[in-house]
Amino acid sequence: MSPTRRRLLRLAPLSVLAIGGSAAWVVVEHKRAIENSPMPVSLTQTMPRFRVPGLTDGGGFATDDIAAQGKPVLLNFFASWCGPCIKEAATLLKLRDGGLAIWGIAFKDKPEATQAFLRAHGDPYGRIGRDDDGAASIGFGLTGVPETFLIDKDGDIRWRWAGGLTDDVAANYLTPILRSLV
Repeated sequence: MSPTRRRLLRLAPLSVLAIGGSAAWVVVEHKRAIENSPMPVSLTQTMPRFRVPGLTDGGGFATDDIAAQGKPVLLNFFASWCGPCIKEAATLLKLRDGGLAIWGIAFKDKPEATQAFLRAHGDPYGRIGRDDDGAASIGFGLTGVPETFLIDKDGDIRWRWAGGLTDDVAANYLTPILRSLV
């Protein structure tokens, strides 16, 4: 066997590794782009009918309670076991401090775990409900947590974000829609 041919045979596994690594990188980047892109819904999609119990005794809310606010409400599905939920907590607090009504639904979470989460990371929610079995999330087509919906004063879903909210997402996607609703 010639020396050139031996060199090529030695390089073959490296070529396969390089091609495989490149393919894996493309898949990871595509997945990241999908996870970080907005998932829009129809600008006039009616909010599904639901009722969730409160985090503690009493409380809770339903579709009609959100619509009765007469102003936009950000509805955020979250969970104490969700890493991106921790990351978005600071953004939600800023939005609340800016005057936006934010209501939360703890998704498949234990009440004591949710309360510990809120103590540790802040509580941006005006009202909090529990979706222990995931029934309320079905109507929203929830893909996971966190997931956030902007409900207008008429009870229509005007915007949906699958994944953690960041300051950039709020500034570039949410705020322009909020301005158009005023």
